[in-house]
Amino acid sequence: MTPSVIKPPRVDAEAIPSLLVRMNINKRNFRANHVAKITNFADKFIVMQRYRSWILPIAILLGFFFHEYIVVLAPALPYLIALMLFFSFNSLDVRKMKFSMFDCWLLLFQLVVSTAVYLLLRPFDEIVAEGAFITVLAPTAAAAIAVSLILGANISMMSTYLIACNLMVAVVAPLSFTLIGADPNISFWASFFAILKKVFPLLIAPFILAVLTRWLFPKANETINRHKNISFYIWAVSLTVVISRAIGLLLTQFQEHRMMFLGMVVVSIFLCFLQFFVGHLIGKRYGDRIAGGQALGQKNTVLAIWMAQSYLNPLCSIVPTLYVIWQNLYNSFQMMQKDRYKKNY
Repeated sequence: MTPSVIKPPRVDAEAIPSLLVRMNINKRNFRANHVAKITNFADKFIVMQRYRSWILPIAILLGFFFHEYIVVLAPALPYLIALMLFFSFNSLDVRKMKFSMFDCWLLLFQLVVSTAVYLLLRPFDEIVAEGAFITVLAPTAAAAIAVSLILGANISMMSTYLIACNLMVAVVAPLSFTLIGADPNISFWASFFAILKKVFPLLIAPFILAVLTRWLFPKANETINRHKNISFYIWAVSLTVVISRAIGLLLTQFQEHRMMFLGMVVVSIFLCFLQFFVGHLIGKRYGDRIAGGQALGQKNTVLAIWMAQSYLNPLCSIVPTLYVIWQNLYNSFQMMQKDRYKKNY
């Protein structure tokens, strides 16, 4: 019995050219769509960075002239900060994050140096010491990831430290505030748990909620990521409110505390230089100088100012307020250097 032979389907030779043309057109359209999407994203990102550079001077001007009205929004600050952190954490993939000695050294610096500057400055001025302490202890800003992206840093390194730093501050801050601002009429543990109850959910709840959203509701997670630039506007409102509170305090207390204010200016400049410098050294040791500098130097000053105003002497919030100016000036300088390098090479 002769086995049946399966004949290949006939191909019309005249149809081949038109088929190839259609395939090339589809490829071109596919590439064009992707290029358009990337270009659109880049344009939006550049515009966002330009707006960001104007937010600080606008916040200072609004705080100077309208602080009496803006401070009405102060009770909403914890919710704004939590929402801002949620949007920042929502795009992070926990599985890709690896804790390393890079993170250990940065965390150790924050813990040791924040305590050291407080103890060194306390004999001279308690308020300046508290301001220096909270400025060094403050976690890395979520905006540091965006700046690091522009400067070409390793985003996974930044993301890992961002999470680790916020977790550390959530645990250490209540303990520190209890020791620094201890009330003799309240027991240590009662004060500690009272502060922990307020600070821990603010920092940790957004992270847990973001992880659960990514795991349980992937479509919702994608939608949130498409609109994650909302965090920029939340940050802008939060910054305006906290700076308004700080400027209000400064205007009412400046006549009595001129020397203290000058001390705060010097301390904030020194801390900005120290943290970026040490961060660059540690980052260089582990293969990413920029990531180290941004992780240690670019602080979540909105959170720092709010914690200072809530749990320490409110006047000490002027130190992290001044720090906002110096860190943004240095970031602008780094971006200028990056642009100049691109033009030359």
